[in-house]
Amino acid sequence: MAGVDLVLALVGVLGVSASGPLMAGIGAPALAIAFWRNTLAVGVLVPVAAVTRRTELRGLTRHQLAATGLAGVMLAAHFATWVTSLKLTSVASATALVCLQVAWVVLIGRLRGHVVTSAVPVGLTVSLLGVVVVSGVDVSLSTRALVGDMLALAGGLFAAVYTHIGSAVRQSLSTTAYTTLCYGTCALTLLVLCLLTGSSLWGYDAEAWLGLVAVTIAAQLLGHSVFNHLLAVMSPMLVSLVLLLEVPGAALLAAVFLGQVPPIGVYAGLVLILAGLVTVVVRGGAIVPAPVD
Repeated sequence: MAGVDLVLALVGVLGVSASGPLMAGIGAPALAIAFWRNTLAVGVLVPVAAVTRRTELRGLTRHQLAATGLAGVMLAAHFATWVTSLKLTSVASATALVCLQVAWVVLIGRLRGHVVTSAVPVGLTVSLLGVVVVSGVDVSLSTRALVGDMLALAGGLFAAVYTHIGSAVRQSLSTTAYTTLCYGTCALTLLVLCLLTGSSLWGYDAEAWLGLVAVTIAAQLLGHSVFNHLLAVMSPMLVSLVLLLEVPGAALLAAVFLGQVPPIGVYAGLVLILAGLVTVVVRGGAIVPAPVD
C-alpha cells in the first residue's frame, strides 16, 4: 500500500467511524437526523448529476427507476433503524451490530444460490456469538438498550438488501446517476416517516445543525468518496478489512467525545463479531459493502 493510499485509508476510516458518534450526539430526532443527512447529500449530488449525467437521467427505463426507487426505500429503512438505535443503545453496540451487514449480504447471496466456502458458516457463527454476548450485556442494562440492538441488526439487514439491489442496478447506471436517484428517494421516504411520526424537522440550535453538516461531510466526502477511490487502487479484500476498523474506531470516538464506556462484556462481544467477519472476508472471500452510514 502506497503512503498516500495509507493516509487516505486512515482518513476514510476516521470518516465512517465518526458517523455514529456524531449522529448520537446531535440534539434532534433520529428520523430527522436521517432525513437531513440524506437531503444535504442530495443537495451536493443533484447539481453534479444535472451537469454530467443529464443524458443518462433522461434515458432511464421504468425498470431502472423502479429498482433504484426500491433501493432508496431500503436505504431509508436502514437509516431509520440504525440512527434510532444510536439513540437507544451505545455507539459501540450499534456500530458493531449494523456492520453485520456483510453477514446479511452473504446469507442473502446464499439464498440466491451463491456458493460459499466452509469458512463462512464458521465466521458467521462466531459473529452470532458476539451478537448474543452484546445483546446479553445490554438486556441486563435496560430493555431500551436491547431494542436499540435489535434495530441496529435490522439496519444491517436493510443495508444488505440495499446493497444487493444496488449491485444489480449499477450494471447499467453510473455511480453519480444511481446515487443521486437513490439518495433522493431515500430522503423523500424519510420525509414521509418524519411527517407521520411528528418528528420535528427544524428549530434546532446551531450545534445540532453543525453536527448535521459534519456527519454529511464525514460519511459522504471522507467515507464514500475515499473508499470508492481506494477500490480502484487496492484489493477489495484489503479495503474490506480496512472498513471493519469502523467498529473499534466508532467505539473509541464515542468513549472520548460522548463519554460512552460500555461494560467490558460489550467489548468482548465486539471482538467476537470482528473475528467472525474477518474470517468471512479473508477465508470466505466475501467483500464488505461500501459504507452507507
